Amino acid sequence: MNKSDLKKVIKPLVKECIHEVLLEEGLLSNIVSEVVKGVGPQTIVEAETPPARRQKKTKKSNIAIQEHRRKMMDAVNRDAYNGVDLFEGTEPLSSAAAGESKAGSVDLGDPRDPGVDISSILGASSQIWQAIK
Repeated sequence: MNKSDLKKVIKPLVKECIHEVLLEEGLLSNIVSEVVKGVGPQTIVEAETPPARRQKKTKKSNIAIQEHRRKMMDAVNRDAYNGVDLFEGTEPLSSAAAGESKAGSVDLGDPRDPGVDISSILGASSQIWQAIK
């Protein structure tokens, strides 16, 4: 028997055996399920690192830092804007306007602010509305 004859005989047998093992014995479904498990989302666990510890600042160092900041601001502002104080006559924002409001509260602005008079926007139509009432 030569090589090509042997191939003709063995090829169908091997094909039938492989078909039987893959489909009838469930090997193919096992392979597919393992591949799907490998392709699926993998859980990534992040190691929690402890927060960096800050050195406690002493009262003396805080005073030194504030003094340094004051000197820097004085040096910068001395020649800025030709000596004009841009914030002259202004007041700092209240705590509500500075964003310190509680969650869920309505921000209507500073209660001391009179707002904008919109009575003249509609012109003479405000008189018409008064007449309709």
